[in-house]
Amino acid sequence: MRYKERAYLDHMAVFVKDIQWSISFFEDVFHMCVVRTDGPSESPAQVWLGGGLQLVAMPELEKGEGRSAHLGINVENLDACLEAAYARGVKELPKGHNWIELPDGLQIEVMSASKEKIDWYFSKA
Repeated sequence: MRYKERAYLDHMAVFVKDIQWSISFFEDVFHMCVVRTDGPSESPAQVWLGGGLQLVAMPELEKGEGRSAHLGINVENLDACLEAAYARGVKELPKGHNWIELPDGLQIEVMSASKEKIDWYFSKA
């Protein structure tokens, strides 16, 4: 089975050692402001920045060890996409049926997007 509708990357989640430093860096250098916060603003567990980047606090990271947390992908037809994914033997994650793990460990959050949102994205691409 093959998923035949449109999809696009919604966000990329990355682990960061010092979340406050990272927030300041992305705000000052790329003008990506915080649009959503998980936890207190002075010490959030994670933040989402305009531009599709999610920063996830992981103070125990070692230098040079940067790791991604997951990909967030928007699709036109969530059920059809997940059916195609599970037919290929991916693993369902505890976060929900729309969270999958590929055999190499890459985690993907599959999200439904309206036709209008997909049309808008592809008109800009």
